Amino acid sequence: MKSATELLRIQAETRPDRAMFTDETETLTFADVEARSDRIGSALLRRGADAEPVLVFMKRSGAMIAAFFGVWKANCFYVPVDAEMGESRIRSILDRVRPRFAIRDESAEELLSACGFSGEALDAGAILSEPAEPEALEAAAKRQLDSDPAYLVFTSGSTGAPKGVVGVHRAVLDYAEQITKTLRADETDVFGMQAPLYVDACLKEILSALKCGSGVVLVPKRLFMTPVPLVEYLNAHRVTALCWVVPALTLISALHTFDAIVPQYLKTVAFGSEVMPPKQLQIWREHVKARYLNLYGPTECTGMSCFYEVDRDFKPGERIPIGRAFDNTEIFLLDETGRRADEGEMYIRGTAVCHGYYRDPERTAKAFVPNPLNPDYPETVYRTGDLGRINDRGELEFLGRKDDQIKHMGHRIELGELEAAAKTVDGVDAACAVFDREKSLLGLVYTGTIEKATLLSALKAKLPEYLLPKRTAKVLSLPLTENGKTDRRAAATLIK
Repeated sequence: MKSATELLRIQAETRPDRAMFTDETETLTFADVEARSDRIGSALLRRGADAEPVLVFMKRSGAMIAAFFGVWKANCFYVPVDAEMGESRIRSILDRVRPRFAIRDESAEELLSACGFSGEALDAGAILSEPAEPEALEAAAKRQLDSDPAYLVFTSGSTGAPKGVVGVHRAVLDYAEQITKTLRADETDVFGMQAPLYVDACLKEILSALKCGSGVVLVPKRLFMTPVPLVEYLNAHRVTALCWVVPALTLISALHTFDAIVPQYLKTVAFGSEVMPPKQLQIWREHVKARYLNLYGPTECTGMSCFYEVDRDFKPGERIPIGRAFDNTEIFLLDETGRRADEGEMYIRGTAVCHGYYRDPERTAKAFVPNPLNPDYPETVYRTGDLGRINDRGELEFLGRKDDQIKHMGHRIELGELEAAAKTVDGVDAACAVFDREKSLLGLVYTGTIEKATLLSALKAKLPEYLLPKRTAKVLSLPLTENGKTDRRAAATLIK
């Protein structure tokens, strides 16, 4: 098996009428997605596409995911784009990729042109009326290798310039095996998808559907501003599994949603993107009896690479482990001397490691490096820039970003330490510590009911002087990146 399209074919034959993707406008069965992707793949091949990037610029929908499969069937790799990314970012992606073909729906027609796309735009609805060409699709499948690119997704870099991560077919297949095993997904599951389709996070649900025959409901973005209707939506669609970023889950727990309504069908709740506050996790565990999984992994390694199943209570301020690496993946720690250690920078090796950054050799060379522990033959590993340690139980813990370590008032500190302390204070729902290096100014942006002066008094009882913020900002919600992580760069502008 070389690609996920073979998994789709098997599911379409086994359970053709099972709902695969449901959004606000339509439900697509496995047979529907198979038929649509055949027509889309044939349309691309008919126009000469082969082994190249294809832009998919559509509103978040099951139809957009079907287009991903169509791109794969044309022996190409998809580049997902959404209008909410913003015109400047889309322009940056187009400048980097320079695709010859784009699949777009009506919502993207004007913006695609405004962003300077000069290739051939295929209307996503119109090409479904074109016939499938089985012989052409079969020939394209034979040309495809499992080491070929499967997708190209863009993630923000430390400089603000997006980095295009090249995912690989064999890594996608391996991820399908690992994530479904971890989630214990099966054909009875219905996943409530929170992630945008232009990031790798959506693969958890897509691959669970492919591997196990699970259904996926695309939860509307607008509901994440109104937690009670959000939970009502989950219940109406009998959602059994969530794989959400931490801010989406804490929105529900922090606003006392469970006093009014609880999810009735959930069996699995997986979270990632950033550190889950123990007090919010405890609220979830008290009200919703399910398996809880903390997931960790960078986009550069095909999504998640590590998991911990919550098996005990955590006090405020304690770290929830990220556990252990998936099978077929190794995460090792190196100290500042480059030696293996129980605390240090995390490196990842295995099939999950992506090809690198698209048309960006300089940044690729800095992150995708020769294995420092293997001098005997070439082996590329991913240098995460994340810090970790092995705790007394043998579990891996995430300590924060290496570039979040700062020198302040003569002390080397981690911004995560201030954040963790703030999150233990009653009345704080979420927090982000920031540092202005030019002014040597430490700040804190937070959400919650507590006033700034009261928060500062509480922090004085918990932290030394050099860790206290000089400026604080109370906001309605923390700014987020495309991947659902707290956007520290944007948060920093709120304290200036």
